[in-house]
Amino acid sequence: MSFSEYVVSRWDTLSLAAAEHALVVAIAMAVATAVGVLAGLLFHDSPRARGGAIAASAAVLTVPSLALLTLLIPITGLGWGSTLVALTAYAFLPIIRNTVTGLRGLDAATVEAGRGMGLSRTRVLLQVQLPLAWPLILTGVRVSAQMLIGIAAIAAFVDGPGLGTQIFEGLSRLGSVNSLNATLAGTLGIVVVAVLFDLFFFAVRRLTIPRGLRVRP
Repeated sequence: MSFSEYVVSRWDTLSLAAAEHALVVAIAMAVATAVGVLAGLLFHDSPRARGGAIAASAAVLTVPSLALLTLLIPITGLGWGSTLVALTAYAFLPIIRNTVTGLRGLDAATVEAGRGMGLSRTRVLLQVQLPLAWPLILTGVRVSAQMLIGIAAIAAFVDGPGLGTQIFEGLSRLGSVNSLNATLAGTLGIVVVAVLFDLFFFAVRRLTIPRGLRVRP
């Protein structure tokens, strides 16, 4: 059958896999963003702490995704558990690094002006520094999300959710009926999910960042 016929005949399966793919990435990103931004806020003024956080998150990215997923099986099992832990771990570096860079790159005079208004150190951090650093932080979150959308496909090897199952099922029986259609459907599905995430971040950027503070992604 043609590719379009394949997609129509398996629409329920493909749409469910796409929804699961998007959901597992969204959950991992929510956790990584909360923890990563908090780590950046806490450690940006401490050279040793911020260096350790960035080095640890960078070290995770050197571990091949399939190896990390396999190592997690005895701890978190097959499926969603291992997938979420691995994706969350991979997401940290751009978020932590951009948070630290954004906070440390601010004009010292702006920070001092906030303190001169009688704001405490914590209020200056949350009400002055964080909003000004947010454009760069959001860019780090977007980069992490796009990276995770691709990595999530590998989770099919450990029975994880998402469109990776379609890709690897097609590759495992390459040459048989509909093997190419399955691989192509999974691949194009991931591209669609990536575009939708990018549109979401574009909307968030427009809604949360004043025009004068926007940076190009």
